[in-house]
Amino acid sequence: MPPTSRPLRKLGFLTIGLFDAADPGRGHESTLRIIELGEQLGFDSAWVRHRHLQYGISSPVAVLAAASQRTRRIQLGTAVTPLGWENPLRLAEDLATVDVLSGGRLNPGVSVGPPTHYDQVKDALYPDTADAEDFGYERVRRLLDLVRGKPVTDFSGTEGFEVFSDIVQPHSPGLGRRMWYGGGSLRSARWAGEHGMNFLTSSVVKVEDTEAPGGTDGPPDFAAIQASLIREFRAHHPDGEAARVSHGLVVIPTDSASPAQRAKYAEYAARRLPRTASPQGPARHLFAPDLVGTSAELAERLYAHAAFREADEVAFALPFTFEYEDYVQILTDMATKLGPALGWRPAG
Repeated sequence: MPPTSRPLRKLGFLTIGLFDAADPGRGHESTLRIIELGEQLGFDSAWVRHRHLQYGISSPVAVLAAASQRTRRIQLGTAVTPLGWENPLRLAEDLATVDVLSGGRLNPGVSVGPPTHYDQVKDALYPDTADAEDFGYERVRRLLDLVRGKPVTDFSGTEGFEVFSDIVQPHSPGLGRRMWYGGGSLRSARWAGEHGMNFLTSSVVKVEDTEAPGGTDGPPDFAAIQASLIREFRAHHPDGEAARVSHGLVVIPTDSASPAQRAKYAEYAARRLPRTASPQGPARHLFAPDLVGTSAELAERLYAHAAFREADEVAFALPFTFEYEDYVQILTDMATKLGPALGWRPAG
């Protein structure tokens, strides 16, 4: 098996945290138990996905605040928080608070763009300013400035019996270095690098021209496109080749899976495979195939993946619709089989 050019240092996982509308507490508790299990297995990080008006985690900052009190070591991240739904000042306060509560373990990942189904939600979300809101990179820059301690106001000091600060409180000095941008385009990769962020990749990239890597004889090469994003990011980051990148795909090891689980996993991947054949929608999004197999098989496929070879940390995504017992099996195989096959050692 060929060695990766960047030995895997950090192993993480991502969950959407689904729940039943009739019993949402059970699903949220299941997510917290998964994060606790991740820490016990030695994972370096656990990430939660942000979902609004769906049956997934709508408030990952609140969930990670709870997780911070049930864990001691594992890094906790969002992948990603869509900033179109957020006020950067209020979000900066929440992020700093959870970072302090966690002992400096929070890794906020964000993205830009209008909220999903904006025409249907804008009157509830921004009743007075819907047509004036800016959903571009400026929103990220505001959040970065606030998290990094840029003054919010020109007033500070004592007024009566109350003391006021001119920067977001609490201020967590290390949080600004742990801000991540989740991007799938060259422009996003470049912007994140120029602004000193870390870079989250996922199973989605944007095909930006008809001559995308892969040639004209078949579909665009997802791995080559993703690798080009990583290189673009590092080319514009102050840290260059040392700039942090997290590689993310849906990866499902089957080493200890039951026959029924293996059949379920194979069916899940097959059902999602057609969307990987060509770019999807007006934005020309290209999806990566889900990887299912033994850890030895998965390691071989990952070592052959051009973008994986560019990163030394990963956050493998858990399938959205599986049961708790499936996640236990998948995470256990990741930590005990797949991670070691990639040269990783569990934390602690």
